[in-house]
Amino acid sequence: MTGPQVLVLQAQALSTSGLQGWIQDNVIPLILLGIAIILLWIGGKGDNAGVARRSVGLIVGLIALGIAVSGNGPEIGNFLAGLLVG
Repeated sequence: MTGPQVLVLQAQALSTSGLQGWIQDNVIPLILLGIAIILLWIGGKGDNAGVARRSVGLIVGLIALGIAVSGNGPEIGNFLAGLLVG
């Protein structure tokens, strides 16, 4: 094979699955650790109401992140719509 043919074959094999896996395995846990440290620091100051507000927001964000990462968004949306419509 010549140089251009090898480049074409390599370009066809490119994907972002490695980057996605690295982000899920490394970046997300580091962000969660940082958020936990910040919440503990705020709680140490005695602002328990602030910690509770931020924790609820964090839980909602984690739910949205879980739906986005899992790829089950349409199924979850149908389930939630079924709860409202019947």
